Amino acid sequence: MNIGDRVRLIHGKEEGIVRKISSSGRIEVEIEDGFIIPAMKSEAVVIHETEKAYFGDKETKEEYTPAPVSSSPKDQGIYLAFVPINDQNLSLYLINDSKQAYLAHISEVFGGNHRTLFAGNIQSGEGKKFDDRLLKEMDEWPAFLLRFIPIQDRLEKAKPAFERQLKMKPTQFFKHLSNAPILNKTAYLFSLETTTKELDIRSLNQELEQLNPKPEPLQGRQPDKSIDLHIEKLVQNHDKMSNSEILRIQLETFEKNLDQAIASGMHEITFIHGHGNGVLRKEIHKRLSQLGNIKYFQDTQKDQWGYGATLVRIY
Repeated sequence: MNIGDRVRLIHGKEEGIVRKISSSGRIEVEIEDGFIIPAMKSEAVVIHETEKAYFGDKETKEEYTPAPVSSSPKDQGIYLAFVPINDQNLSLYLINDSKQAYLAHISEVFGGNHRTLFAGNIQSGEGKKFDDRLLKEMDEWPAFLLRFIPIQDRLEKAKPAFERQLKMKPTQFFKHLSNAPILNKTAYLFSLETTTKELDIRSLNQELEQLNPKPEPLQGRQPDKSIDLHIEKLVQNHDKMSNSEILRIQLETFEKNLDQAIASGMHEITFIHGHGNGVLRKEIHKRLSQLGNIKYFQDTQKDQWGYGATLVRIY
């Protein structure tokens, strides 16, 4: 079993793609709706191999054939390529499969902070490696910001600079497997010119205002100081619900009560998520860490809940 295999859980009806394998024998499986389900490696089987054992060798495993990518020079043909080294590691390449040379700048974005990964010229027909990444850490990768300024060696009509920002999501990332031009290697390939636009500060600001309008005050009652997220406290007849459905309802309840707590001026609220497999606690802490109006959060009521409750302090 390797990362990227499609598996079925033996004691459940869920199917998905293996996204992480730990040395302790635990795996993380991403099911169709994007939720991650933890399981033991012994509780999952690779779908193709299992079906082959039942139905014999009549079914042959379909081998992936990368879609061809034209390597003929184009007016624009800039790519970000993630080339697998093995089932754990990827090398990042910037590919210029166009007629135009560019001055390129690539950085990773942490909120308002940037870290430069590459700055320099990328000539026509050139591919340059600029970084490495661990596949299992994809959820923690920051967004990539790529900026390009055309290099014009002669007096001619000015060509516009452009930029592209990408945030990799596992549900979409693995659909981009293709053949990388210039490198002639199989890679997860992202075309950068398809949605590029000229850098226009005024229009960018207008777009940001439309995408992020000033929030209207939330209406509603002040929630209880302690919110129990155990599924039996939230819904009835939950026995037939899948793990992903349960997690979705728990997170929706968490976000609704947190929003109401912030809007009503509460200074703190506690969420009781229980021990379980730790997925709900991890997801709650992840979302809290991304909010700017949270002073801090911590495990609380350890004498009663152990590590099964989180206290949230609000500005």
